[in-house]
Amino acid sequence: MSKLLRLLFIFLLIDAVAVGVYFLAKGSGSGPGADPTKDFVWTTMDAYYQPATELEQSIKTDYEEKGLLPFQFRNYGRNAAVLKKFRGSKLVGAGVPVLEMTFKGLEDWAVVDIWIKGENNREIRRTVLYVLRENVWNVADSGRLVE
Repeated sequence: MSKLLRLLFIFLLIDAVAVGVYFLAKGSGSGPGADPTKDFVWTTMDAYYQPATELEQSIKTDYEEKGLLPFQFRNYGRNAAVLKKFRGSKLVGAGVPVLEMTFKGLEDWAVVDIWIKGENNREIRRTVLYVLRENVWNVADSGRLVE
C-alpha cells in the first residue's frame, strides 16, 4: 500500500469514528435537542395525596376548592429547559432573566403540567407557570409545552 492510500484510509477511519460518535451522542438524548420532560412521571393528586412541597400544597388546596380532585400532574420545578418550551398566553419561550424582569419580587417559580379527566371522559391538559411572590404561589401564565 502506498503512503497516500494509507493516509486516505486513516483519514476515512477517523471520519467514520467521528460520525459514529456524533450519532450515538445525538441518539442518547443528552444533547441540546433532547426532551427535558422525559424524565418526569405523572403523579395522581387526590384527597389522600401528601404534597411534597408548598407549591403542591397550594395546587391541592386550589383544586380541592374547585372540586377538581383527582387529577394528574408533573412538577418540573425550576427547569429552565422546560421553561424555554413553555408557550403561554403572556410568555412564549421565555428564559429566567425574562421571568425575573416580568415578575418583580420573584422569589421562586415552577412549571407544572396538569391533566384533568372530567365528566363525560373530557380531558383537560394544560401547563401552568407558577410564581412565588411575597410567600404566596400564584398562577403567572397558562398554556402548553411545545413538542
